[in-house]
Amino acid sequence: MLKQRIITALCLIPLVLAGIFWVPAVYFAWCLVPIFAIAAKEWGSFIDKDCNVTQWSFTVTVAFLLIVINIMFPADELWFKGHLHPMFQAIISIGVLWWIVSSALVFSFPKSAKVWQNSQMLKSMFGQLTLIPCFVSLIALKSLSSSVEPYFGGVLVFLVMLVVWAADTGAYFAGKSLGKHKLMPSVSPAKTLEGLAGGLLTTMLIVVGVMYFSPEQELGLLVVVTLVTAIASAFGDLSESMFKRVADIKDSGKILPGHGGVLDRIDSLTAALPVFTFIYIAMWM
Repeated sequence: MLKQRIITALCLIPLVLAGIFWVPAVYFAWCLVPIFAIAAKEWGSFIDKDCNVTQWSFTVTVAFLLIVINIMFPADELWFKGHLHPMFQAIISIGVLWWIVSSALVFSFPKSAKVWQNSQMLKSMFGQLTLIPCFVSLIALKSLSSSVEPYFGGVLVFLVMLVVWAADTGAYFAGKSLGKHKLMPSVSPAKTLEGLAGGLLTTMLIVVGVMYFSPEQELGLLVVVTLVTAIASAFGDLSESMFKRVADIKDSGKILPGHGGVLDRIDSLTAALPVFTFIYIAMWM
C-alpha cells in the first residue's frame, strides 16, 4: 500500500505543479472540470451507493454547473482593479458558510445525521456546496497571475496545498507516535488531538518559509491565516469521513492506487481553499 501511495504521488505531483504554475488560468479552469466530475461521481456514492442513476445524475449536474461557470465567467476576466467578480465572491462566501455548518454537523455527529442521512436532496446539496466553492476558489487564486507576476496565482494555490500537506503529514506522525486522546471517535476513530496539534505545529514550517522569501509579510497575520486554513482542512477531512461513515464506504473511489478516490485526496482542500481565498480577499485585496 505504501509503495503504491508513493508511486501515485510521484506521478501526480509533477502534473499538479505543471498545472498550477504553467497552464494558463483559462485552460486550467477547463482541466479542473473532469477532475471535479470524477469527485462528483464519488460523492454520488454518498448519496446512494447502490444507485448508479443517482450517482450519474449528480455527476452530470455538477459538471454542467462547472461548465456554465467557465463559459459565463472566463478565468482571465475574473479580476478587475483588484476586485474579484461578485458572483465568485458570493460562491466563495457561501462555501465558507457551508464549512461552518459542516463543522457543526461533525461536532454533533451522529445525532446530526438523523437530519440528513435519509435525504438525497440534502446530501446532493452538501456535495455541491463542497465541490463548487472549491472549484471557484482554485480558479480565483490561479487567475491572480498577471504579465507582471505570472506565477503569483500558482504560488498562492501551492501555498494552500503546502499548508494542507504539512498539516496532514504532521498529524499522521504525531498521531502515530503520541496519539492518545481521540479527536472525534464517532467520525474518524484514528484521528487524535495530539495528531491535530502536531499537524498545526508542522504548518509553522510554511510560515517560516514564507517569511524567509517574503519578509515584508506581517508575521502574526500569517500565522493566524495558516492556522485557520489548517484547521479548515482538518474539518474538510472529517466531513468526508462523516459522509463515508454514514454511507458505509471506506474509500470514495479507486482511481488513485494507494490513495483511494479523488475526493480522498482533495477532501482537506475542499474546505481549506474557500476559507483561505475568503480571508485573502478580505485582508489583502
